[in-house]
Amino acid sequence: MDKKPHTDHKYIEALLRNDSRLLSEVYRKYSGKIIAYVQKNSGNSDDAQDVIQETLVAIYHQAKEKNFILTCPFDAYFYLLCKRRWLNVLKKRGKREVTIEDDLTSISEQQEMLASETELFESRSLLFESKFKELGAKCQELLKLAFTIKSMEKVAQSLGVTYGYARKKKSQCIGKLTQLVRSSTTFNQLQSS
Repeated sequence: MDKKPHTDHKYIEALLRNDSRLLSEVYRKYSGKIIAYVQKNSGNSDDAQDVIQETLVAIYHQAKEKNFILTCPFDAYFYLLCKRRWLNVLKKRGKREVTIEDDLTSISEQQEMLASETELFESRSLLFESKFKELGAKCQELLKLAFTIKSMEKVAQSLGVTYGYARKKKSQCIGKLTQLVRSSTTFNQLQSS
């Protein structure tokens, strides 16, 4: 099934191109609602700016890595992601009382699905990054080269090792990384999502 991009997909493309004109439009059109929400719920405008920035970064990473296509209005999708991010911040801070003054009927199933996909992508990326850092320095170096160069012959040359050794070591490092990821409690929680 082909996903038809919504006209607001231009904001996703603007993030990828770092188009300052359209990104300014995003802030001008959508940040007020988010700032108001955060301020009504135990936060201030700095907190809201952090939430907005972190949400845009998460959308950018998903768009870059997964060729994300926005199939619904940006406003509701972005607001839902920012709202969820702020609720997570409050949960971590131990704040229990939250004023929710939303018209939840305005959030479509499609917007909910896209927001959930973005959150899941971000959670998986963070898990991968944290477990990658647990690998030894040699494994990290080899895998970084393998992810960027793609040709194992060139990776082997770069590291001054044989092609066979580089391939075997890459396989071992990926195995170790997979084991680290799968043995984490976060992985099991993400699997059940």
